[in-house]
Amino acid sequence: MTEIIINLQGLSPVEFFGSNHENLSIIRKAFPRMKVASRGNKLMVEGNKEDIEKLSNKVEILIEHLNKYGKLNEKNIEYLLHGTSEADIEMPSFPKDIIVYGAHGNKIRARTANQKKLVKLALDYDIIFAIGPAGTGKTYTAVALAVQAMKNKEVKKIILTRPAVEAGENLGFLPGDLKEKVDPYLRPLYDALDDMIPGEKLNYYMQNRSIEVAPLAFMRGRTLDHAFIILDEAQNTTVAQIKMFLTRIGPHAKCIITGDLTQIDLPKSQQSGLIIALNLLSAIPGIGVVYLDDRDVLRHKLVKRIIKAFANQKNTDK
Repeated sequence: MTEIIINLQGLSPVEFFGSNHENLSIIRKAFPRMKVASRGNKLMVEGNKEDIEKLSNKVEILIEHLNKYGKLNEKNIEYLLHGTSEADIEMPSFPKDIIVYGAHGNKIRARTANQKKLVKLALDYDIIFAIGPAGTGKTYTAVALAVQAMKNKEVKKIILTRPAVEAGENLGFLPGDLKEKVDPYLRPLYDALDDMIPGEKLNYYMQNRSIEVAPLAFMRGRTLDHAFIILDEAQNTTVAQIKMFLTRIGPHAKCIITGDLTQIDLPKSQQSGLIIALNLLSAIPGIGVVYLDDRDVLRHKLVKRIIKAFANQKNTDK
């Protein structure tokens, strides 16, 4: 008899085994000659080598299904354990407009014309600029595309970054260590990830650095490859910073740069690197650009009116 331990790769035990271990019971029934037990987020298996190999393969399929669709149910587990071909396996409907299933099985999709354009560009381009005001879903959609790419094993990691412009050179006056000082500026990226990846799995990805969330300065000197990289709030980069970032991108990476040209927080004497990058690079083959506007706002209905009011004021000031 052989005994092995199968690590569930950061999955929550409740997600995989079921709230009352009902999923584990189905697995046990499918492999009656084996001893199968749970211990935390590990599966303890004892049996002959042939059965262990079969069970390991099936568990890998279950993990992949759970990672992709965000949930397991009794019917799908039965199909996944006993199906002899893809045609035998009943999968949840996966409409074309759904980017990814979120932390609780919620469907995350592009909901406006320009968000759909961003998704389409991501299929054809390795570097994309997504430009638009707050609330247009540019960052959220970009993070969803990154999570989709990692779940589909198109990339090995996700790197999310943004400049901590508000802190500038004055991080020292804030309490805590460096992570505690810069985390508030990265919070919107964490919020998007929380919607799309269950907490325990997200912690696992963060601990093994499959997902990194870091200030832009931390990208210097690195080569970012086999990764989906998002530079958020790029309007607050200097020319040197955005050049540094763009020249980090490896040959097997995909990158989305998001920014809002109406909310530049740099000193007036300093030009936004995003504006320069758009002028220099938007016509280069292989680089895509999408502009989002108030029609893409999905927040409170008043947000659209607020964006329009400020845009009108800006036009009046000219």
